[in-house]
Amino acid sequence: MTQEQAIAILKETDAFLEGHFLLSSGLHSGGYCQCAKLLRFPDKAEAVLSRVTEQVKDLPITKVCGPAMGGVIVSYELARQLGKESIFTERKDGEMQLRRGFTVGKGDKILITEDVVTTGKSTLETVEALEKLGAEVIGVACIADRRGADSPLTLPVYSAVKLDIKTYSPDACPICEEGKIELVKPGSRESLGK
Repeated sequence: MTQEQAIAILKETDAFLEGHFLLSSGLHSGGYCQCAKLLRFPDKAEAVLSRVTEQVKDLPITKVCGPAMGGVIVSYELARQLGKESIFTERKDGEMQLRRGFTVGKGDKILITEDVVTTGKSTLETVEALEKLGAEVIGVACIADRRGADSPLTLPVYSAVKLDIKTYSPDACPICEEGKIELVKPGSRESLGK
């Protein structure tokens, strides 16, 4: 599957949206990838994520870990395709943690999964949680890689699609200035700004 075919499936499932969006980082954007719309269709999610599986299949992965909420189904599907264990982290008291009896330790080589990577905030919190337990994080896999050049994420990122969607600070957003499209907050994480 090519990137163009993967993008076509994202559009077909309404997972790729255009408009005026408030991102969880507090930034504004004219495009948004709502991967939950893709993940409603297991066959389409399998097809799109097979592109990622091809990129990571030779890595020495012992477990696949997705931060809740967006990374959980992606973790499950990639782990299924790779024949590995799928686990997830979640926030408790504002801190990303491994719970529910999931374990990692020395010798574990973890692939973190996300639906979309923009700033890498959830990913970096998950890296910290897993490394505290002795695991080694060897990469990040996602449906859509939206990172900009200023991303603090230094791990290798394997994605089905690489999207170049511009983001703007709220006080310098040309979509706000134009005033024609209402700002909406998609996604599941609380925003850092307005």
